[in-house]
Amino acid sequence: MTGSGRATVQVWYAEEGWGVLESPSTPGGCWAHFSHIEMTGYHSLDAGDAVDFRWESADQDGYAYRATWVRKVK
Repeated sequence: MTGSGRATVQVWYAEEGWGVLESPSTPGGCWAHFSHIEMTGYHSLDAGDAVDFRWESADQDGYAYRATWVRKVK
């Protein structure tokens, strides 16, 4: 299963390069990795940032969803 939508960054571990996105379409959180963030320069997010994202069903570090593309909303 795949989908897309808008989410809020729940937590971001900059030193590890990953975090969790919160969205009604991905209950329990969606795991996200810095390599899937569309931006120039250093790829990182902050808790509370709004993002557009695409996701897929996956078993990733205890999360049922994994982001495949993330872009910060300006």
